[in-house]
Amino acid sequence: MSHESRNRAEPNFPLLYQIRIQGHLGSQWADWFDGMTITPQENGDTLLTGPVVDQAALHGILRKVRDLGMPLLSVARISPDQTDPRDAKR
Repeated sequence: MSHESRNRAEPNFPLLYQIRIQGHLGSQWADWFDGMTITPQENGDTLLTGPVVDQAALHGILRKVRDLGMPLLSVARISPDQTDPRDAKR
């Protein structure tokens, strides 16, 4: 069964998201962002990557980005094989 099919069949299975913000965040922010992986990019952006249990949790993460005053560039649901930030296109 594919990851996408498994997510549809198991509503409690967390989805993986990649959130791109403008500006660099250090790894010390990982706890504040619920353990998401924080990866600074060479172009000055930061990728937040990790599982998000539901839409309420996603909105909570996006609210934290807003509270930091950092511009939100993109939000994408990704498959497990896309979690390597070096594969991110920008």
